[in-house]
Amino acid sequence: MNPQPAFFEQNAIRRVYDEASETWFFSVIDIVQALTQQADYQTARKYWNKLKERLDKEGSQLVTNCHQLKMTAEDGKQRLTDVATAETLLRLVQSVPSPKAEPIKLWLAKVGYERMQELADPARSLDRARETWQKHGRSEKWIQQRMTGQETRNKLTDYWREHDIKAGEEYAILTNIIHQEWAEVDVKAHKNMKGLQSQNLRDHMSEAELIFTALAELSTRQIAESMDATGMKENKAAAKTGGGIAKSARKELESKTGKKVVSGENYLPPSTQKKLSKK
Repeated sequence: MNPQPAFFEQNAIRRVYDEASETWFFSVIDIVQALTQQADYQTARKYWNKLKERLDKEGSQLVTNCHQLKMTAEDGKQRLTDVATAETLLRLVQSVPSPKAEPIKLWLAKVGYERMQELADPARSLDRARETWQKHGRSEKWIQQRMTGQETRNKLTDYWREHDIKAGEEYAILTNIIHQEWAEVDVKAHKNMKGLQSQNLRDHMSEAELIFTALAELSTRQIAESMDATGMKENKAAAKTGGGIAKSARKELESKTGKKVVSGENYLPPSTQKKLSKK
């Protein structure tokens, strides 16, 4: 998870991006504090606790959809705090009477719910992504493979969403299983190998790494579809098998070329590369 605070007007909103599930998680209390315009964090926390009690009594699923992650608190320490996706927060905002409701909904749509915009106009998001990669010096061949892999990824997460897999932690678990199987290193280890921190791992993959990631995720989805995998247990099995198929193909290629597919190659700026080489 990568911490990246954002700001709504004068309010700092803590958020983390889970790369595996491709999901932003926001601090619920920070959002509540911005909505209620409370200067004191503890007052906002008490407001949220009372709101949670009311929502629970009403049988609302909003509280269930909130999770806890460690974020930097006022004292500088990492503490567990309630977090939620932008989708959940867009619904939660309706429960808080505030003149800031509409502005914060627009803010959430802008900084954390890009998927909603992409669904409304997929061509725009693809053009924007292509332009960014071109500016970063990626070849057209690499860009095409990256976009093909993203389409494969989206089809897999669409399947998960429709078969009782929750966006966020469960997406991340399944993604890591697939990655561990085909690459024989997990997502975190692969990022460390490339010297990445907040960067997106897939944006720093070689063409071969992108291809095998896509093969693993394509295989996982097709296996899941063939068995109508539903829930975590069945989808974990599909993920392991799908990743295993890509692993077999990777090993076969490596045996023929004598070259490892999983590598520390990346597209970091030269200045960063020099710092890494000194470590």
